[in-house]
Amino acid sequence: MAEQAVPTFVDEEAYGVMAPAAPPLPKLDKERAEHRRRLFAPNFDLYLLSVVGVLCAIGLLMVYSASIDASFLATKDASTTYFFQRQLRNFFIGLVIMYVLMRLDYRIWRRLSIWLMLGTIMMLVFVLQYGDRRLEAQRALFQGSFQPGEAAKLIVVIYMAAWLASKRHKIRQVTYGIIPFSIMIGVVAFLVVLQPDLSTAASILATAVTMFFLAGASWSQIIIVMGSATALGITIALKLPYANQRIEAHLHAINDLTQANDHVQAAIAAFLNGGLFGVGLGQGRQKFGALPFPHTDSVFAVIGEELGLVGCAVVIVLYVILVYRGFNVAKNARDSFGALLAAGITCWLVYDALLNISVMTALAPPTGVPLPFISFGGSSLVAAMASVGLMLSVSRVSAQPQAPERRQVREVLEKGAPEEVTPVKKAEIKRELKQQKAEEKLVQNARKARQKMRQDEIDKVRERLEHRKQTGPETTTSPTNPLDNISVKDLVVPAQSAPVESPDQPSTPVEGTESDPNSNLGGGNRRGRVSRISCR
Repeated sequence: MAEQAVPTFVDEEAYGVMAPAAPPLPKLDKERAEHRRRLFAPNFDLYLLSVVGVLCAIGLLMVYSASIDASFLATKDASTTYFFQRQLRNFFIGLVIMYVLMRLDYRIWRRLSIWLMLGTIMMLVFVLQYGDRRLEAQRALFQGSFQPGEAAKLIVVIYMAAWLASKRHKIRQVTYGIIPFSIMIGVVAFLVVLQPDLSTAASILATAVTMFFLAGASWSQIIIVMGSATALGITIALKLPYANQRIEAHLHAINDLTQANDHVQAAIAAFLNGGLFGVGLGQGRQKFGALPFPHTDSVFAVIGEELGLVGCAVVIVLYVILVYRGFNVAKNARDSFGALLAAGITCWLVYDALLNISVMTALAPPTGVPLPFISFGGSSLVAAMASVGLMLSVSRVSAQPQAPERRQVREVLEKGAPEEVTPVKKAEIKRELKQQKAEEKLVQNARKARQKMRQDEIDKVRERLEHRKQTGPETTTSPTNPLDNISVKDLVVPAQSAPVESPDQPSTPVEGTESDPNSNLGGGNRRGRVSRISCR
């Protein structure tokens, strides 16, 4: 038996033999693809985590490069990685805390905000009494390993978010808004100033005022708070000797940069040495003695010298992306507490970065604010990574399915829970519930009115029956008619001579006589009589 030939396809023009047709592609199961996408897609803001990871990596590199000389001095030439190892340890501690806070629901911190604030105030008071005194300041506990001022930045953001979310539109009132706000933030800022730490107090105040504005405070309240804070800050700065010297040096440096203090001049020299692309990682010279605190407050100057203007631009762009992702998390938050929390954390981190960069570029008086995620410091790094964990928690909760949310909001509103507990679309659901209750009330009122009418009718029938039993059957009377006064004589027509009747024909009654059964003039039916007259 001959083998069967493989079928081919020949075109009509007979230009050649075409290849066999390809089998059809399988249909795409959209539901399965969507399920796989959700299964493998992260349920948090991956871009925010990536930006923070890159900033931490740059920070570890720069701490290692900038702390070589400081490690020699701290360990008496025993190690060059002393500060790098401590920063690496702090990074892993912050990583664990960030993961834990990301997995927890951020809304639990709303119930604990008051206790956290009280604990922070107690720590600030405790550090003033028993803190370690270094460089004419008393800011740290446990041999300099913990600074309550850095933790206070995060706790103030949590407390302000909870407090502002609970007050809502009431913050425009004096008793609910500006007075309690000034008392709370004033107490924390005053305790921080006593350490003394003006830069941390300024960061806390700027973050709190921004959150107050985002929550809906009026411009008059913002102007009053900012004016009072500025006047009080200038007064305190003029009374503190070191702050007064820094302000005077900065004012002189505005006109002549050579009049600036040694810290600012060393930072400017580092930027000039770096140029566009820098001298190379680890090749900087200003960190060896000329630049004070190169691995903490002056780390941005080391970046400018070793990585150049391009490296500084990369760091600034990363902070810009951090701002964008932070406010994006705040925009997509499910409740006002989450939105204010994410926005407050973003403002705090960016304000610290701006202040540090402004000091290094001689745009602001020298302060001790660290560069977030990059400068050496356990309290600063752990607090910053913990705040990122809270933002990731907000984004994770916002990414969860929202199908049962409408039913849950309805149940919460019907039970009488506070407004701030309910998620988004509360106004629409509350309007629907109000309309539904109004309709139910109308139906109930209609039923009550109908029952009352029926009861009134029943009472009237009972009264009639009782009246009949007492007085006998009722007599009906026709309504009064003006024709009733007309006499019968006026209605009678003169009789004519009657025709002679034959005896075979039956006698026909004459109209108007009593023998006529249809007669209406003999006093039978008065209504018929009136109708006959009207016909005539």
